[in-house]
Amino acid sequence: MISDPQVLAFIHKTEASYPAQANTASAAENRAYYDAMCANFRAPRPENVIVVDRSISGVACRLYGLASPVCVLYLHGGGFVVGGLDSHDDVCAEIADATGLQIISVNYRLAPEHRWPAQINDVEAVWRAVDQPVVVVGDSAGGLLAAALCLSQKGGRQPLGQVLIYPGLGGGGDAASYRENAEAPLLRASDVLAYQDLVFGGQPATDPIARPLKAPDLSDLTPAFIVTADVDPLRDDGWAYAERLAAAGVPVTLRNEAQLPHGFLRARSMSDRARRSFQAVIAAIGRFASQEVP
Repeated sequence: MISDPQVLAFIHKTEASYPAQANTASAAENRAYYDAMCANFRAPRPENVIVVDRSISGVACRLYGLASPVCVLYLHGGGFVVGGLDSHDDVCAEIADATGLQIISVNYRLAPEHRWPAQINDVEAVWRAVDQPVVVVGDSAGGLLAAALCLSQKGGRQPLGQVLIYPGLGGGGDAASYRENAEAPLLRASDVLAYQDLVFGGQPATDPIARPLKAPDLSDLTPAFIVTADVDPLRDDGWAYAERLAAAGVPVTLRNEAQLPHGFLRARSMSDRARRSFQAVIAAIGRFASQEVP
């Protein structure tokens, strides 16, 4: 399935501190594993990027770079259960350095202590407080939140663009990727279900905002740039969402990354494939910030 030695080295390094059973451990144990893994990959921030922690509408946020005419709202991944300001600190700092835009990383509340819709409520609170054009970016669960924000603001002010990185968008196990990649490294189909149970309390998600792929109407949304990992049970969520957006007349670019598993942003310093994908994400953010639709 994966033959690229750089990618295999990334998987080995990840699994050394974040074993497969971490995804189904208790929330506290999972967070300990995840924090240790992120620390192993965390790169130093570029020296010129100024970083400030600040509360925005009661939500803890971390701001990277000086104020800019357009800012980036970054929503971290972690299945709504793990992750925070530190887990994606280097990613946000590097985006700020590369684009010259201010990045606002949102430390939304986590499940199971806070179930849906606490997560999107926090994102919306920060969104309402930001009085400038925004590009919204999210990876994994954060990708769902980015799409959900655009849906929740349908008919009103929209971000300039939405960048969704290996997002889970509420698809089902009947998609081919859930079968083909059921035992994929770093995220299995069973892990996806375990996270969904925690955030939705074991009940089916009935809020259409919680399942963007199932939303009845995707027209008039902001343009999208979607990146999927080919060796990922969530791959087809991104593919199907791109198809639905295009059918609704929304400009969308879809990029699928062969040989890469879920969570590959952390591999950008050790995998040429991941590095190129991260560069494409940065370029897409820059295009949206310049109001250039890809």
